[in-house]
Amino acid sequence: MRDAAVVVTGAGGGIGAALARRFAAEGARVVVNDLDPDKAKAVAGEIGATAVPGDASGIVPAAREALGGTIDVYCANAGVGTGGGPEAPDEAWELAWDVNVMAHVRAARALLPEWLERGSGRFVSTVSAAGLLTMIGAAPYSVTKHGAYAFAEWLSLTYRHRGVQVHAICPQGVRTDMLDATGKAGDLVLRPGAIEPEAVADALLAGIAEDRFLILPHPEVAGMYATRAGEPERWVRGMNKLQRALENETDSQEAGPR
Repeated sequence: MRDAAVVVTGAGGGIGAALARRFAAEGARVVVNDLDPDKAKAVAGEIGATAVPGDASGIVPAAREALGGTIDVYCANAGVGTGGGPEAPDEAWELAWDVNVMAHVRAARALLPEWLERGSGRFVSTVSAAGLLTMIGAAPYSVTKHGAYAFAEWLSLTYRHRGVQVHAICPQGVRTDMLDATGKAGDLVLRPGAIEPEAVADALLAGIAEDRFLILPHPEVAGMYATRAGEPERWVRGMNKLQRALENETDSQEAGPR
């Protein structure tokens, strides 16, 4: 990674900041992107990187210019953890779709011509285990993370023979602000096995070294994914059990002491 030109979106904190720090420690030239300019500048200043704040959907031209005209690694890390189900307003679904899927599509659209011409490039998609499995209480998040995984998989199978490497990172709980925002569902499903953002960065660098497409910072997700594919009835029953546990806990807390 030494002297590689790297862009990390959503890097003002959490997994994105950990990725930016790790790439910088490996000797890469890093662009730190975040919607919050102050957070982007703080992380960039800490690691000697360049801050390019703004909406992740359209930063490729500015990031490329900041890195001297080329991008070697693009980490599509920015995401939103929209909760709710069908009752969630259209605006929430549209935001989840735009940030969790279409931002990746727009980035790839901007990056691929250069990468295909020179025969090299690396696209990193922070998907989440929800993209392989699901997440109770968060339909927009689960659906769009499935979409993010599908797009990363499509990129890999379409362009790997032309030098474009793709990595889909699918962690479960990670100790970030997004985990804190998941509420009771996150406390039930994600928090018990949550890891630090730095562990996700370690897993990515190990996966890059081995040119692995699917990167699982929580290795147990592989077994869950296999169960979901091979025993779908068992999988759905198990997840419904978690849903009922969440509802029972919520009902109990709302009832309060008697």
